[in-house]
Amino acid sequence: MSYFHFLGHPMNLKRCLSFGVVCIITFFLALVPTSFFGVDPLTNAPLFTLTQQRVIAIFVFTALMWILEVIPTWTTSVVAIVAILLTTSNKGIGFLIAKENVGALTNYKDVMAAFADPVIMLFLGGFVLAFAATKVGLDVQLAKIMLKPFGTNPKFVLLGVLLVIGVFSMFMSNTATAAMMLTFLTPVLATLPKDGGGRISLALAIPIAANLGGMGTPIGTPPNAIALGALQDAGYGITFLGWALRMIPFVIVMLVFAWVLLMKLYPFKAKSIELKIEGEPVKVTPFQKYVVWFTFALTIVLWMGEQWIGINSNIVAMIPFAVFSATGILKARHLEQINWAVLWMVAGGFALGTALNQTGLAARLIQIIPFVSWNALVVMLVGGFICYFLSNFISNSAAANLVVPILVVVGKAMSGNPAFESVGGVPAMIVGIAISASLAMCLPVSTPPNALAASTGMITTKQMATVGIIVGVVGFVLGYAMLIFIGF
Repeated sequence: MSYFHFLGHPMNLKRCLSFGVVCIITFFLALVPTSFFGVDPLTNAPLFTLTQQRVIAIFVFTALMWILEVIPTWTTSVVAIVAILLTTSNKGIGFLIAKENVGALTNYKDVMAAFADPVIMLFLGGFVLAFAATKVGLDVQLAKIMLKPFGTNPKFVLLGVLLVIGVFSMFMSNTATAAMMLTFLTPVLATLPKDGGGRISLALAIPIAANLGGMGTPIGTPPNAIALGALQDAGYGITFLGWALRMIPFVIVMLVFAWVLLMKLYPFKAKSIELKIEGEPVKVTPFQKYVVWFTFALTIVLWMGEQWIGINSNIVAMIPFAVFSATGILKARHLEQINWAVLWMVAGGFALGTALNQTGLAARLIQIIPFVSWNALVVMLVGGFICYFLSNFISNSAAANLVVPILVVVGKAMSGNPAFESVGGVPAMIVGIAISASLAMCLPVSTPPNALAASTGMITTKQMATVGIIVGVVGFVLGYAMLIFIGF
């Protein structure tokens, strides 16, 4: 197969053609007369200003690039931010922003602030905390302690694996958690009977628990951060504890359901399983080890006690950064191990939201589309289903970044509608997107934990799809029932 290089990324012919099509569509939307999008029947003026038209073009470009994955998703986010700065900001290209009737401009500082949004800092603090925990062996020690009570009975070991991975994924990258547990379980999987379902159950437990566990806290997975950031920008103050109190019980219920389902579909033949968890030698001083343990505990306590202690969870997330840097646990070279791609990916969604609001496009869409007359429950469920469907084929972060800004606009338009408020309002609608994104686990390409599990060669795509669809459907129904009847 022939390859080309575009912006330093190897691209095959299909991707090159996809890129060309996306560019044609984008430039068409950006350059046609604004009257192409419609004219106000009362004033005979175009429905959208030039800056609003450009935001539409940038949004379509971003959506298509994320869906087709022509270039890495984080790269698309950075390109979108730069395009917003150049074509719609008050410090953009002179002849573009000086045109007559260009419309409202975005504040370039607000757009660039997407890279350091408070929610980005929250996620960054979570990455640093997870890195330090791994460096001093805290993750391995906790895994040993948490799995010990489940003994050697296969069905209880499976439950223990699900719960432990789920808890770890609330505070660590679900990909890192899945990789760590796969290391522990691979020798065990090799000893299980090939004609039994035990190895299938254990292998599938890894991605299921990692995907479900991430929903438990705001730092568990990028869609949570995207939803939380959008809600905070819209004026809804959801605390770390407020999120955890609702989502952790939901996660536990789903993990127990997954346990029952796996035992039913793929029961063990082995009578006992012995897990031997061995970690890498820890190359830190006892002082540094205790610092990490203490800081880890303190950070979680401060996050959970935000409403009583009064320190914002985004600020709390910076405490581990400061402590670990000052004590030498985190060094300059370690910053390279932080998943900056995820952070820039999330930043792209925040920048799009800023552009939608500051150019007046969001308000304009509210005026011309009769959102208020739509059935509130149908809008909420359809939005969640679209995100769930997309997340099975593209990054769940990309799917959430696409759907959340649109539903924030819809939610604002429907606010005040008694029917909409009765099903949870804007918070329920946006948190539902985060839930839907994390429930997408049908295919090996759906999430990195799925890909890791598939790499063992012990499960088929059909087996993963069967369990993934059942867990996804049940989680979708229970998740939205929780949002509607309990609220957020």
